[in-house]
Parts: sequence; C-alpha cells; structure tokens
Amino acid sequence: MEQLMRNFFLFLSKNRVLTNAAKKYGLRFGASRFVAGETIEEAVKKIKAINKKGLEVTIDYLGEFVDHEQEANEMADHSIEAIRAIGKEKLHSQLSLKMTSMGLDISDELVMNNMHRILEAAKENDVFVTIDMEDYSRIGRTLDIFKRLKSEYDNVGTVIQAYLYRTEKDIIELNDYSPNLRLVKGAYKESAEVAFPNKKDVDENFKKIIKLHLLNGNYAAIATHDDAIIEYTKKLVKEHHIPNNQFEFQMLYGIRSERQLELVKEGYKMRVYVPYGTDWYGYFMRRLAERPANVAFVLKGMMKR
Repeated sequence: MEQLMRNFFLFLSKNRVLTNAAKKYGLRFGASRFVAGETIEEAVKKIKAINKKGLEVTIDYLGEFVDHEQEANEMADHSIEAIRAIGKEKLHSQLSLKMTSMGLDISDELVMNNMHRILEAAKENDVFVTIDMEDYSRIGRTLDIFKRLKSEYDNVGTVIQAYLYRTEKDIIELNDYSPNLRLVKGAYKESAEVAFPNKKDVDENFKKIIKLHLLNGNYAAIATHDDAIIEYTKKLVKEHHIPNNQFEFQMLYGIRSERQLELVKEGYKMRVYVPYGTDWYGYFMRRLAERPANVAFVLKGMMKR
C-alpha cells in the first residue's frame, strides 16, 4: 500500500494542469507546512525564526517545467534575489537550485550563463550554492555542469542519491574535485534497471557512500529523517575521529522539527531545507510520496478548515 501511495503522488507531481492550478490558488491543502511562503519576504521571516533556534538553512525558489529561455532567466533572477536577501539580512543560509529551472532542458549554454550570474552574486555575498539532483535522465549532464563550475568556483556543491546503482562510482570520480556533497536517499520514481528497488539495499548503499565520502576527507551533508542513518553517521565519525566541522545533518522544513533541535543540542550542525515560491505543487506531491504520515497530517489539516 505504501508503495502504491508513493507511485500515485509521484505521478501527480508531474501533472502540468494541476501544477498550473496550484500556482493560481496558492498554498492551500496543507502545503504551507512544507513551503515557507510564496515570496522572498515571507521566506526571510521564517528563516530568521529558524536561525534563532540555532539551525542553519538552505533556501530554494521552487520551479517546475521550465520550457522557455525567459522562464529560466527569471528563475535565475529569483535565485539572485534570494542570495542578496541572505547577504542583506545576514541570514545563516545557503541556496539550493535545480538545473532544469536554470534551463537544462533548453541548452547547456543557457544553464551556464545563469549559473555564472548566480555564483558571482553568491561569491559577493558569501553564499554557498548547492545544485539539487533530479531524475536519472538528467544526472549525467548535471554532474558534467557541476564539474565545469567547480573548476571555476569554490562555493558550489551538488547532490548524490543513494538509491542509484551508479552512485558509488560517481562518488569516486568526484573525489578529484574535493566536493561538498549533499547525500540523500532519492525522491524520484526510477526503474529497477537503474535504482535499487528495495529499501534495505538503498539504506545499505546510503551508509556505504556516507563512509566513502567522509573517509575521503570531503564535506558531507547527510540529508535524512531516518534515525538509523543518523545514528550510523554518529558512530562512524566517532570511530574514525572525523571532526564535526566536516559534516552536517539536513532535514526538510516542516518535518521532524523537534528532532532537528535535538541534534543541535547534541552539538551537531543541522541545516533545514526551506523552499518557497508559487510553483510549490510538484515539491509538495514528492513530500507526500515520501511518508504516509505526511498525507495523514494534510488530511487532518483539511478537516479542520
């Protein structure tokens, strides 16, 4: 049943008609739990409150289905606006973005132009930028673009997904770039030809790449809500004398907030992934796909309206 629900919400996440309707009607049906508002001003208020609790942030202006150059340029403008807000407000925040929102499905030249604009603004404001990873068909191009940008900028990282067979090889190849990587399980629907179909195998591969990346001496952001993975990481760093400033934990805005604060009290760096914007629908559907508890929360909230 859980897998059927996951597939259902992942299917809905790709629906353009519903995406456009969501833009029109705003953050309703429980999405405001996972999305920090539609504007940068609303997001800044949420980030300030999060920072006061001792938590770091990475902010993401949401976008789906960017098909035209003008749209991609506008998405880049929003990212630059967020970077400048981080600098102006002195927020403890980084920036996350997707290559498709920068024009990946249009041309590499467009992506590179937009990323150069963003990374120059980020350098001026001392902001780190993480390139989010998307579905399997776009991974190769995304990593190629990351390598090109990493040769020019120090303030850029990317994401590696544990549920893919190729992941260990990617970690090994990226080691030459001394990369700052966010390590995740993966949130897209992929075939068994390219991804582990069983959760147990994904978890084991997650542990393997965490160990590999940290023992390579590189910075790792362990993005998980899974206590077993968190405890594994704690034991690993203690056993191998890995300093706390070589890694951090990351969780999503609106999920396990109390656990986030517990990790801070334990002395670990904890970063919250904070999305905002009008194009929230696809992101919201993927959050519902991840955990049945999220669906229950939304239904409960709707009943109270």
